[in-house]
Amino acid sequence: MLAETLGRFLQKRYPVEVRHEISASAAGWSSAHWAELAELGILGGLVPEAAGGFGGSGFDIAAIFEQLGRAMAVEPFLGTLMATRTLAMVGGHDELIGDILGGASILAFAHEEPTSRYDLTNIAARARLDGDTWLLNGSKAVVVHLEAADDIVVSARIAGARGDRAGIGLFLVKRAAAGVGVEGYPLIDGGRAGELQLANTPSTLLTDDAYPVLEDVVAAGIVALSWEAVGIMDMIKTTTLDYLRTRQQFGVPIGKFQALQHRMATVALEIEQARSAAINAANGLQGDRAKRERSASAAKYTIGRAGTLVAEEAIQLHGGMGMTWELPVSHLAKRLIMIGHQLGDEDHHLARFIAFEQAA
Repeated sequence: MLAETLGRFLQKRYPVEVRHEISASAAGWSSAHWAELAELGILGGLVPEAAGGFGGSGFDIAAIFEQLGRAMAVEPFLGTLMATRTLAMVGGHDELIGDILGGASILAFAHEEPTSRYDLTNIAARARLDGDTWLLNGSKAVVVHLEAADDIVVSARIAGARGDRAGIGLFLVKRAAAGVGVEGYPLIDGGRAGELQLANTPSTLLTDDAYPVLEDVVAAGIVALSWEAVGIMDMIKTTTLDYLRTRQQFGVPIGKFQALQHRMATVALEIEQARSAAINAANGLQGDRAKRERSASAAKYTIGRAGTLVAEEAIQLHGGMGMTWELPVSHLAKRLIMIGHQLGDEDHHLARFIAFEQAA
């Protein structure tokens, strides 16, 4: 029911022309659409019932993000998912979560840094306690919808802590706090992001044992991206099939050419492989750590590999038209390729999956 409600809303209120207008706007997202989605209760599906929502499971996330992928929505859903999941795990922030679910507040999640290369422990940002106040120094890279955020969940290594996983903290920073610097820019696949600079910025400590939280939150983000990619790939398949049925050459639709039929059959098989991996990741999110991390990395690897093939085949089968702004396939392909690099690319997650298998 949640997926159907969201799907109907996006189909009616979020056609590709509207998406282009929103993506090209100064904000890079639509506060009006965000308020309507909050009123529909969509945001509550990202958060467990104990924290004020009604979902939060892998399949709740899947139901929402598959529909978002089909519409190429650029609103700050991923950052909201990861930041609110963090707040729900550490506890004590029910009022803020309520504001977020009601659409009154926007959160961003800032963990990756210019040199981190997807490594959750490679954190150069530092936190030190000055009296009763935690001060942060450092930078974070490509924080999606950073300019729109009222609060930011930031990872930093606590001064004096030793070890790769020990001593990582998560902090809540006000966007308007002293020492916060933001450099925003548009993203090639839609929406906006920004570079975050912190200079003796006051913050609130969420947890000083952040590594387990980071692993869980990133796994949830991978489930979300995997299902967004599945929705995009379904739309690419539908769009490409329609084109093959209508584009004529030598007096017949090009979809009758056997070579093109074989290529579309390969595309369909790859999409189903990706869907199966995304189902496993959604199921694994509720499992133990090893199951969760293995299934998440397997899904991200599969999505990256299949997504590249599906995007390239769709553009080639459309010919030169596939690269034009007017056709949705070019925008779907760009977003699909970029998903392959968010929260870890193919190489990173293949190596990670192998490491977990060897440790089992």
